[in-house]
Amino acid sequence: MRRRQFLSSLPGAPAILQARSSSRPPNIVIALCDDLGYGDLSCFGHPLIKTPRLDRFAAEGVRFTDCYAGAPVCSPSRAGLVTGRIPYRAGIYDWIPEGSPMHLRREETSFATLLKQSGYATCHSGKWHLNGGMDLPGQTTPGDHGFSHWFSTQNNAVPSHRNPRNFIRNGKPAGPLEGYSADIIVNEATSWLDNLDSKQPFCLFLCFHEPHEIVASAEDLVRLYPDAKPPDRAEYFANVSQIDRAFGRLLDTLDKRGQRDNTFVFFTSDNGPETLNRYRNANHSYGSPGPFRGMKLHLWEGGIRVPGIARFPGRTKPGSTSRTPVCNVDILPTACALAGIKPSTGRTLDGMNILPALESKPLDRLHPLSWHYFNPLGEPRAVLRDGDWKIAGIPAQPGARPAAGAFKLEYMDEVKGVSLDRFELYNLKDDPGEKVNLAFREPARLKRMSEALVRRHKEVQAEGFDWRWA
Repeated sequence: MRRRQFLSSLPGAPAILQARSSSRPPNIVIALCDDLGYGDLSCFGHPLIKTPRLDRFAAEGVRFTDCYAGAPVCSPSRAGLVTGRIPYRAGIYDWIPEGSPMHLRREETSFATLLKQSGYATCHSGKWHLNGGMDLPGQTTPGDHGFSHWFSTQNNAVPSHRNPRNFIRNGKPAGPLEGYSADIIVNEATSWLDNLDSKQPFCLFLCFHEPHEIVASAEDLVRLYPDAKPPDRAEYFANVSQIDRAFGRLLDTLDKRGQRDNTFVFFTSDNGPETLNRYRNANHSYGSPGPFRGMKLHLWEGGIRVPGIARFPGRTKPGSTSRTPVCNVDILPTACALAGIKPSTGRTLDGMNILPALESKPLDRLHPLSWHYFNPLGEPRAVLRDGDWKIAGIPAQPGARPAAGAFKLEYMDEVKGVSLDRFELYNLKDDPGEKVNLAFREPARLKRMSEALVRRHKEVQAEGFDWRWA
């Protein structure tokens, strides 16, 4: 089946895509922030942080109130976004420290690989964090997962967002760089765009390091917050404004190239914010989870619900709001729908095409969204959302967390063996802060949802790769 025929046959295929099917497919830009909280943007309710370009972007598109990361921490969330799969299935269980054997295996298919095969130019610029190192034998890089051009770091910008020295460009060290990470990755992206054939569709995966610690912000942006107390709070606020300004420059580039109307742009975050200053040097972490319980590393809403904004002129109603739940695992099938290709990966996909949600239409998911994390700060190790309802699964004896963070091989028993034995039930529409456990008031719903969560948890545990056999 040809692209045009397949595109028109998609269930609920958007009229704007059908109209464009006679020309080239749309460009795709995915912008991902690091530790940006649900409440960290002005357009999501922050009373002080100035994000004028993102506010304008939201006014031009649709704001998703119920947008989710694929996990409450970095590497698993990114794996979910790139593959369209629950991160457990892809074998990414926690954040990946330098030198770790855990990485996104070659057997996994990324959205970039599928788009590249269909004729797209592809670029990754920024934080990757899906391997233990760009030069480790047997491990993959962005280039192995479909990005023809890549300008990436293994994890955070080092020594900070200012003047980083650890970027790799297409396999070769880029050396010491001047400026701030947000500007540097946008500069790379715009330079790449300027060298493309204007007739070729492109996909850009832009991954900001901000506002993850160690925070460093431009002085003119810090001065926007003279009344912030303590002073390092101003540094954090400015770090979010740093994203805003750099992202705005990218949008300006699309406008100058005449590509606004034929480009789908999605802006989001990899997980909830750092808020409790859990460790040394995290003193600049002043992220806001908005009205939600928890933070980064929690499976409560504050750890997984994140800002989400999409703009696709002719498809999104300017200034609209969608309350349809969407998740970053939906990126791969959505990108394929935009390109008019089948999301053929040979593996189980958990995401779906969310283009109908641009108009606040419901999504008919085969299975409810679920999240699985063996090493959380809170008690739940897995949660599932079905409509307005969310169930949290907790081991009978949760015990201590394996560690404060990084994955180790000895944790595989916990990854593969932890069971869900007791459950809490919340209505997110009436109780977004997850304060009132309704498990005893809704026994039939509790039984149905707990059985569904246990089935899904056992399924993804069984599928996930055991790194002891790597």
